[in-house]
Amino acid sequence: MASSGSLLAFRGGKPVRSRPWPRWPRSERSTEKAVTQVLRSERWTISGPCTKGPPFERRFAEAFAALHGVPYCVPTANGSAALTISLEALGVGPGQEVLVPGLTWVACGSSVARLGAIPVLVDVDPRTLCMSVAAARNAITPATTAIILVHLYCTLADFEAFGDLAATTGIPLVEDCSHVHGAAWRGRRVGTFGALGVFSMQQTKVLTSGEGGAVITSDARLYDRLQQLRADGRRYTAHRRLGAPELEPVGTVQGHNYCLSELHAAVLCDRLPHLDEENTIRRKNATYLTERLRQLEGVWPLHEIRADCRPTFYRYCLRLDLKRLSDVPIEVVASALTAELRIPVQVIYDPLNANPLFDPRQSSRRPQTKDLARLYDPSRFPLPVSAAARRECVGVPHNTLLGGRREVADIAAAFEKLLDHHGELLTLAPRQRGASRCATKD
Repeated sequence: MASSGSLLAFRGGKPVRSRPWPRWPRSERSTEKAVTQVLRSERWTISGPCTKGPPFERRFAEAFAALHGVPYCVPTANGSAALTISLEALGVGPGQEVLVPGLTWVACGSSVARLGAIPVLVDVDPRTLCMSVAAARNAITPATTAIILVHLYCTLADFEAFGDLAATTGIPLVEDCSHVHGAAWRGRRVGTFGALGVFSMQQTKVLTSGEGGAVITSDARLYDRLQQLRADGRRYTAHRRLGAPELEPVGTVQGHNYCLSELHAAVLCDRLPHLDEENTIRRKNATYLTERLRQLEGVWPLHEIRADCRPTFYRYCLRLDLKRLSDVPIEVVASALTAELRIPVQVIYDPLNANPLFDPRQSSRRPQTKDLARLYDPSRFPLPVSAAARRECVGVPHNTLLGGRREVADIAAAFEKLLDHHGELLTLAPRQRGASRCATKD
């Protein structure tokens, strides 16, 4: 590979990339048409009266379930709501424990704490950054009620090992698939290996409506509970009647209003048919990028090229040997790459035991006694593998993989340029001392 430029961009050199990247989120005339149809329909929510034809919310639910080969899907207002009702559907409540990976977005832990349950933080596998099955096995107690298994960035958790763990312990798995819409393992879609599969459709996700979420399942009992939990104790009516409510009261569980709006559902209905095609483009470019980056000393992509795995790339993540980069903090490396590529290259999440955005003791529902407060203290969980990954890993956003070979070549050239001019990174390091440690919201 040839290095690009004699100076790093933050020192006044020419950046590797000056052209715009493929845009995200994407929309087309068909997207605008779908949204306009909702605006003119006088039906903006599933809780409104029936109009001619099924609402977009139900259309999306059926299409998303069909994509995954399962009978049921319940859309929600966002991914956090999807996590919350999934745990509630499984009966998670006060005093119970839920295993949560130590390296994930804060919603996984806060959804557990919101129910009065105790988030038990579990360290990750250094190869995938997903929850370690050995660490999970050691964290199980008689109070463990569920395991939230997160597929992170561009990797998939160990399905076989966690499937065996769930089978032998009877503890249900909640798969958080918010980074891996459309991924598959051995021909089976991710989100179908656990009792429930949870998705976020926030703006940065590979399937998005700005905000949104969904839960999929093959369990009819859980499906009934999920419907009620997201719509104040109501579920879809069996017999639609023009002008009548779309939802019928049931009230066998205490629900909430976590419904997805018709506007968001219309966007998802329009974008869902593009998901597999866009993922195929990302996967092809990611494979090429992995081959290019493996030629560089001190750069290790997390992406494994495997015949049995069809991953998705929310972020293309890789681990760096910082000794090859003048031992500067990873934030410096991310800033320098951002300057070269003209797109945010980010550090990964802060581990939950040291993340300033996650401390259940600060909630208005915080425990009232010191003994209980200690159980909710995230710093009590050692997470050495998560902490090491946070010091060494960066992620490139997925829209960079929606182009072609030139886009891939630019990403590879940016990493090569940093390695060739790593001494210049020392001049950027002092500027980073006041920088935020948190990766951006998912």
